[in-house]
Parts: sequence; C-alpha cells; structure tokens
Amino acid sequence: MPGAGKKRAKAEHKKPEIDDAQSRVSAHPLAAEYDGPGSRPGSSAPGDSRGRAPSNAPPSVGGGQFGEKYVQSSSRATGETHGHLRDPARDPAQEQPPINRRVEWGGNAFNYFSTDAGEEIKLRVDLDKERGTPPRPNARQNIHAVTIKPAAKQKTIHLSNVRAYLEGKAQFGPEVFEAINFLDHLLRETPGKKLINIKRSYFGRIEGRQRESLGGGVEAMRGVYQSIRMAEGKRLVINVDVSHTTFWGESSFELITLQLCGLDKAPAGGLDGLQVRWRREKGAQRDNFIFLAMKRLKRNTFFVKHGQRPEKELDKEYKVADVLPQSAREYTFELKGTNEKITLETYYRKKYNVILSYPELPVIKTTKGSTVFPMELCKMKYGQRYPYKLTEQQTSSMIKFAVQRPAGRLDTINTGLSMLNWQGDEKLRKYGFVIDPNRIKTNARILEPPQVLFGGGKVLAPRFSGRWDLRGQTFLAGNEAPLFSWGVAVMPSQSPRENIQKPQAAQFIKTFMAAYKSHGGTITGDPVWVNGISDEAKAVETLYHAVGNKNNVRPQMMMFILPNKDVNRYLRIKKSCDCRYGIVSQCVQAAHAIKNSAQYHSNVLMKFNAKLGGTTCRVALKTAGHFTRPTMIIGADVSHAAPGVAAPSYAAVTISMDKAAARYNAGVQTNGHRVEMITTKNLEDMLRPQINHWMQNVSGGRLPDHVYYFRDGVSEGQYTSVLKYEVADIKRIFEIIGETRKDFSVKFTVVVAEKRHHIRFFPQPGTKASDNNGNPVPGTIVERDVTHPHEYDMYLCSHKAIQGTARPTHYHILMDEQNVSPDEFQKFLYEHSYQYQRATTPVSLFPAVYYAHLASNRARAHEDIAESQRRERDLGDPSKSTSKEKLSAEHVKPLMLIPEVNKMRYAMWYI
Repeated sequence: MPGAGKKRAKAEHKKPEIDDAQSRVSAHPLAAEYDGPGSRPGSSAPGDSRGRAPSNAPPSVGGGQFGEKYVQSSSRATGETHGHLRDPARDPAQEQPPINRRVEWGGNAFNYFSTDAGEEIKLRVDLDKERGTPPRPNARQNIHAVTIKPAAKQKTIHLSNVRAYLEGKAQFGPEVFEAINFLDHLLRETPGKKLINIKRSYFGRIEGRQRESLGGGVEAMRGVYQSIRMAEGKRLVINVDVSHTTFWGESSFELITLQLCGLDKAPAGGLDGLQVRWRREKGAQRDNFIFLAMKRLKRNTFFVKHGQRPEKELDKEYKVADVLPQSAREYTFELKGTNEKITLETYYRKKYNVILSYPELPVIKTTKGSTVFPMELCKMKYGQRYPYKLTEQQTSSMIKFAVQRPAGRLDTINTGLSMLNWQGDEKLRKYGFVIDPNRIKTNARILEPPQVLFGGGKVLAPRFSGRWDLRGQTFLAGNEAPLFSWGVAVMPSQSPRENIQKPQAAQFIKTFMAAYKSHGGTITGDPVWVNGISDEAKAVETLYHAVGNKNNVRPQMMMFILPNKDVNRYLRIKKSCDCRYGIVSQCVQAAHAIKNSAQYHSNVLMKFNAKLGGTTCRVALKTAGHFTRPTMIIGADVSHAAPGVAAPSYAAVTISMDKAAARYNAGVQTNGHRVEMITTKNLEDMLRPQINHWMQNVSGGRLPDHVYYFRDGVSEGQYTSVLKYEVADIKRIFEIIGETRKDFSVKFTVVVAEKRHHIRFFPQPGTKASDNNGNPVPGTIVERDVTHPHEYDMYLCSHKAIQGTARPTHYHILMDEQNVSPDEFQKFLYEHSYQYQRATTPVSLFPAVYYAHLASNRARAHEDIAESQRRERDLGDPSKSTSKEKLSAEHVKPLMLIPEVNKMRYAMWYI
C-alpha cells in the first residue's frame, strides 16, 4: 500500500477540537466476541504512528486460526463506546459452541466447508427437482454429476493478520487482503441471496418512495450499500449508506421499445406509430435509430406471457440473444415432423389461438438455439440493471429522486439496515460476528473560512454561509485585451416556440455587454451578427469570416444563442471553434436570453471573462502570495464512456498558470479504451508545453521548487500504479527540462482526491457545526475514526450543499517530499476551493481536478469522428463490454488538436 511505509505523524493542532463539531458517521463498528482456542485479547499501543491519541479499545480482531469467532470492537476519543467486547462467560445468552469451519482460498474465490474438506466430494444434482419444476416430456433427465475437489493451492486464512496490520506490527500484504476479503464475502453472503445484489449495493422490491419511473422504460431504485473497512483506532467498521441505480422497468418489450424510441409521447406515436415507422425504415436497419434502440434489449432475461401459455411454463425464463430484422409476419420456420413452412404469426394463431396485435414488430431471438418469440409476448424480468447512459431528462429525474436532506437520508439508511438485518443473519451468527448498529461518533475540526478578494481591493467575508454575491463587484482581473473583434450567431430550431426573436437577442447582448463592463471587463466594439443558419459548421464558418472581414483581425470570441439543450449541436459548435479555428466560444440558452436576468449574466460572464484571460477572484491573503516558494499545481482526470460504448477514454491534465493558482490551462487526449493510467506519451505531449509556458509566465524562467499533483478518479487499488507510472513519468519530464540546470530540485506532493465514496457526516442539529439543512458547515474536516489506520488521509466538506446531503471529498496523500504540515495542507485545500472561477461558492473538489474533470468531458468535442458514427456508437451494447476491448492508447484515434493561434491552448477554453 503506497504511503504505508512512511507513517507520517500528524502535527498537533494549535486550536482545540470543537465539541460542537461532533458528527455522527454512517459507519458502524463491529462488537467483539472471542471463542475457541488461541484467542488473545492483546493490548493497546501507547499511540499510533500518526500522533493520534492512544485507543482504549480492546483489540480489533482475535488472533489464532479460524476456529474462533472474529469480530471487532470500537472506541472513540469522546469516551463513548458503541461497540464493546462481549464475554460469553458473563453473557450466557451469547455463548455458542465452537464452530468447526474451514476457510480456504483457491486464488479467485473462497471455498466454505462445514466439514473436513480433505477429500473430494461427489454429488448428483437434479436441476428440475432443485427448481421445483416437473421433468420435461420426451427429454433426457436434467441430472448432472458434480465433483468438488480440494483446491490445488489451499491456504488457511489467519485473521490475526488483520490485527497485526491494524496494530502497526505488519505491512499490508496478500495475507491481510485475503482476510479482509473473506470478511467482506461473509458480510455479503446472506443479503446477496435475498436481495438484488449489484457489487456492494442491495435493492429490494419495495414500492413507494424506494422506486420511481424515469421514462424510457427505465426506473430508479433506492437501496442500501455496505462494505467492511479498516479504520483508524485499530478497528474494523461497516460503511452503510444509501445507494441508487437504474433498472429496466417490468413491462412488455414492445412498450419498453416504444419508450426507448421516445414515441410514447410523439403526436404520431403509440404502438401503431412504432410499427409503421419500423415497417417504413427497416430497410436501412443498420442506420435505423429504432433498430439500434431495440438492440438494447440484448442479454436481458424475460418471460413469455399470453393467455393460452401452459401454467407450468409461465415462470420459464429466456435470455435475449438478438433482435432480428424480420417481423412475426415475415419470420418463417419448418414445423417439426412436417415439411410445412409457417410464419411465426400464423403459428401462434393456429396453436394458441393468439392473435398478434403488432405482427410487424421485430422478432426476439433467444440464447436457446433457434427459439424465437414475437416481441409483444415478451415481458422483462424484474430487477435487471439498466447499464446505458441516461438521457438528459432521465438524468434530471434521477437527481431529483436521489436528492435527500440529511434527516431523510438517515431514515433511508435505517430502512437499509432493516433490509440487511445483521441481527438475524444466520451466517454472521454462526461465525460469531456481532455488529453494533449505532453510528460512530467523531470529533471534527472546523477550519476558519477565508476572505475573497475582488477587483479594486474589495474583500468579501462569506464566513460559514458558503456563498457570496457578484452584484456590485468587479472581477479581480478583466480580459487581457479589449474585446472588439467578436460576433454572435443565433441558431434556429425546427420548433418555432424555441426560437428567440431578433429584438430579444439584441436586447440580451446589449444588457450582457453592460453587465460585463460593470464587472470590470473591457469592450470596445459591437458584435457581428449571423442569423438563421441551422448547420453548425456552416454557422461557425460564416461568423468567423464575417467578424474577421469587419475587423481585419481574427475573432477574439464567438458567441452562440442556442434554442435548446441539444448536446450534439453543442459539441459540433465547440469542435469547429476549438479545433478548426482555435477561437474561444460561449454558448447561451435562448430561454435564458429571453428572460435576460442579471443573475444569468453574471454566471455566464465568469466563464466569458476567464476564457478571455481574466480572473474572477482569489483568496485574500495577509502575505504577498499563496506560496513561500515557486509552486506548481497539476491536476489530472480520465473520463470513461458508459459500459458497452466503444468510445475512447479521455485524459486531461491541468496546470496552474499564475502565482495564486487561480487560473489553469488544460491539455486533453484520448487514453485508450477504459484505460485509467495516463500514458507516458500523453503526459509528455500535454505537460511539456504547459511547463515551459509556466516557466516563461509565472516563475521567470526557473523550474518550480514544489509540485502538487492532484489525481482524480482512481481507486485504492490503483494508488501504487499512480506512483509507479504517472508520478515517475512526470518526474522524468521535469528532469529532462531541468537537466541543464544546476539548481534542479523539484519536490512532489501527490494527492488522490475522491468523491465516489459512501462516507457521510451528520452533525448534531442545532449546533454551530450544522447548517440550516443539517449538513456540516463549510470547512468541516474529519481525520480520525473513519480514516485509514496508518496512512495520511482526511475528509473535507469545503462546500455548502444546496440540496441533499453533503458529500465530503476524501483526500489521500500518497507522497509528500516537501513535508507540508497538516495544518498548512488542510488550509491550502480549503482556501483554494474559494478560487473556482465559475462559481460564487466554495466548491466541493479541489479546483485543479475539478477543471481536469471539465476538460476531460469537453474532450468529446475534439474527437475526429462523424456525427452519425458518434450517435450510433453512443447507443452502446454492454454485451460487448469485455476485457478484450480494453484497447491501448496506440489503438485509439487521437483527438484533433487545438491550433497554435490566438494562444487558445493556454486559455481556459474548457470552462
């Protein structure tokens, strides 16, 4: 585990811990019980390697082999103990006979035996009997011989390895991983059989608030997440939280297809309309959107339902192998025992007296040989995950469904605990696990909020409100050069209701210009107008030449008023502006332009100004600058396509471009298919020009003394790879640049920033640690009880959650050659969240990685691919999502480059 050998001690904080910041965490300690020979209570160490207070808890895990019952105790700095050591001698009700269990690890999976498994076991399994179904007529017996043999490489798992690691007596290695993996499997065994299990989340068939239709044949479900983890304080905890995901709706295939194609609400829609369109367009089914949408049914399990189907076959399951282009009226086959060919439609009418209502819809082919069914007779089985990317409308509905205030989230967590039912879990009981259902209580620290500096030396103090107002404020720095060469294109829509009228557009731009000047921007010329061109590439070309011809100079900015939120139209505009002409651009929505509100102007102008080289604000400091030495901040992220979509992964790297680290440049490139580690070539191509630009414009020609590398989107299992590959490559780049410099000595601090986790904090209501929604106030930091046992990590709530429950960012320091003190580092993290250039609030994620995330998503626009190909590809097919398709960067077409004109590569083009 990276960083484990360092064992960095935390400095003592000058400020005392704030009692009011006491928060409950949605993680649960395990109580401890010991039974069987070899168990030993152990003793607490005087203090851990991070300078934390000694724990008064009993040992985390009992020693010896797995003849014992191993569970865990808990303690907290507050002195309260929710989990406790239970002694069977004192509590007869808890006493149980020793359990003779053998746990063996076969390399990829655990084998559990309730008897001595030294010899092989031979069984005969009757699958019909097991399923409770009668034997199939005229078919061979469904009986199979099964032989269970001992694994070639058996090994006993010693849970004492976990104790040794938690106590700092052993390094993290395969033995510790295997023991934790066993405990995780044991925890998941029972709920995995009773509930719908997706990784570590569980969903039950609960009506009402726990599920909701998103449209398009998709429904959202609310479930429970649980995982076991090692934590500070020499203990194991169970992380429990709410989980959300999407499933196929329990409906017939033709209705699902109708919704997938969006014809359920179309004027000429309905199933009749679907059938008509399919009949008309199926000749070009490869390019037919309806046919591609139908392909999403592949690999799903379904039942066949019609009034004459035999009762014994009602629950028989089938899996979709393909959707055939033939309809039930066209598909023919030969009846068994005859030479007669018959259509599928006729077969159902003659044999079952079933008259198909939509015989011209496609036929569903199953994985059982040549078995096919008419689409309208197939009904989706309940509880199958929907693996595709949601539409914009579905995403909006999903967010509304998932958002819960802290009190509501706690209620849902309690519902989830009842679903898990630890107390009634027979597997946990037999192995002696007793889990304390109470949440952990921890002491948090609240950092002092910084002040925000705007133009004219004006300072705002938002305190714990988590927001400030731009009204009456000028930007810290306006555009680098006066804006005079620019233009506006009004994009038309086929729907007259979406179009903006010319007087409305003119009034919006007039107000927009006045607002920019009031915020400190400089505009010396009116824009050139282009109207009525629906083709995006043609509109960009026309506007580019119109502006250039009028001003005899390349455009500085091109602005577009869009009639709707069509993502594909947006991407085509950005592709032309970014890659064809190298001009920064700004898109606005016609609906907002018509409203013409001052708030909307200010929100857009923060991005507008940043693209033109300006700075919205920065943290007000007592010292001359943020850093006492030349310091560079690098952020990195890799975004991936949805499962089954053969789109490349996009890597983005950002670099701070001023002494205050308020502005960031960005480079983007394809990074293979679902490849997380950024390649050596990509890092060289993106970083070297940016580092040289930084040296010329920030440091006066010298290399930085200190580099922060913030990495987003990697899991704990990839930490070692980040250090071994990415950090090593970045260091090599600096060495090459600095090989002629005698004073070369760059020190690195490497940090992983993670938002995709399930830790939440619930401060005590009515205290200064809680805001009016029940979330932690901005600046709340937790570095004990739920953090890593030995390594340097923390959770920071830097933002104010407007809706729902605040999700803290988890920062894990993998390397720190500069030995930055914890106080200095935490203050640095928090203060920079106030420097995000497109918001009037502190943000939840460190800006360097936030910008990298924006840039990696914007990279889609730079892909060298026809729009028709992109649309077909983005529909996706999860059945093709295999490891064989994980292509390297060399096998994926690179992105189109931004031209080296107007210095756009060094502008915040992505914001």
